[in-house]
Amino acid sequence: MSALPLDEVWRRLAERGDPSHELRSVAEAALERNARVPTILDLRGLSDVTDFFVIATGDSDTHARAISENILDRAREDGFRPVGVEGMSKGRWVLMDYVGLIVHVFLNEVREFYQLERLWGDAPRFELE
Repeated sequence: MSALPLDEVWRRLAERGDPSHELRSVAEAALERNARVPTILDLRGLSDVTDFFVIATGDSDTHARAISENILDRAREDGFRPVGVEGMSKGRWVLMDYVGLIVHVFLNEVREFYQLERLWGDAPRFELE
């Protein structure tokens, strides 16, 4: 799978119905902090829990926290807040729950261990550049 610009991902997501403003805000915030392999999984129609996952990787716990903090800051600026945040203190796997959108920021070895993209293999997947 090759990475795509956010505008192209947005166009493809819109073909299945309007993606949320929150999704774009979170994706842009992850890209701003140089998240590695930022990926959107479109879970609409596959999950009753959420519509989208955003999955990203940090090079270190400090990098993962910086990505996560930028996402939280951008979300707050755009008028939305998570209902829960887990893992920020250690930075190995930060989970932010925005209800219709769940964000996972991993260290590489943790992302490889859990393989969420493989677990949700039926979901349309979009890697961002």
